[in-house]
Amino acid sequence: MSSYPILDQKDTRSGFGAGLLELGRSNPNVVGLCADLTGSLKMDAFQKEFPERFFQVGIAEANMMGIAAGMTIGGKIPFTGTFANFSTGRVYDQIRQSIAYAGKNVKICASHAGLTLGEDGATHQILEDIGLMRMLPGMTVIVPCDHNQTRQATIAIAAHEGPVYLRFGRPKWPVFIPNELPFEIGKAQRLIEGTDVSLFACGHLVWRTLQAAEELKKNGVSAEVINVHTIKPLDVDAVLASVGKTGCVVTCEEHNRYGGLGDAIAQALATHKPAPQEYVAVNDSFGESGTPDQLLQKYGLDVPDIVNAVGRVMKRK
Repeated sequence: MSSYPILDQKDTRSGFGAGLLELGRSNPNVVGLCADLTGSLKMDAFQKEFPERFFQVGIAEANMMGIAAGMTIGGKIPFTGTFANFSTGRVYDQIRQSIAYAGKNVKICASHAGLTLGEDGATHQILEDIGLMRMLPGMTVIVPCDHNQTRQATIAIAAHEGPVYLRFGRPKWPVFIPNELPFEIGKAQRLIEGTDVSLFACGHLVWRTLQAAEELKKNGVSAEVINVHTIKPLDVDAVLASVGKTGCVVTCEEHNRYGGLGDAIAQALATHKPAPQEYVAVNDSFGESGTPDQLLQKYGLDVPDIVNAVGRVMKRK
């Protein structure tokens, strides 16, 4: 049992929907755009309450990005909604040219990310999106860990000037972040203090990492768990402070091992303070159909995989 109790079981996409509705009530400049997936993105409550500020563009994701970029010129704050695969890979040129290069204040909100999309299979389980978006100049990349934090992040990005990629998921997942725990873009959260190893995680794997820390504790290993909800800009100070104490690192993410959180941490360490590091991530492959739990186990992203990675990295200290 984690030291962070389960408060509820909710999908992170519902946290996005709740945050968007709150924004709609507090900020008249917030508008929603969706590519024929309103129910899946939980944007239906916003659509119902603010029909004049919601735009259903159909299965035309590239067009949606262009419309969103144009709306910013009139002072609107557009939130685009579709699956992560269609929010990035399908429309990368439009995001690069019309949003990132132009510096437009568009919030790209991407659901159904990673392996935990489950039965929809490899064509929908994008595992490269964090890397794609990290590389775009000026793009902020946020991967919240549960329903409450996704709601907080959705609200926070409306006040942030500039393009944002917000990545969340489909399945019901433990809710464990208290609403009173502050969320700040670019500031990692230390959830458990430890001295033997630093565990950096994002998204759904934060919960798995907390569970792994409890298992490690039974074996006398003190693991520090840090929720890196903002991949870019990375909280380098938090990374260095933790690694300076523990001397070794395991990064945990629902993403390809190339280009994601692990590489962001590795880059910071290589630049400032080299330390042994192990990756818990998908090992350069596509996914497949299966339940979220089955896929996390098969692709090496489960609690035992984190525990084993800690064993390997501590031998390298």
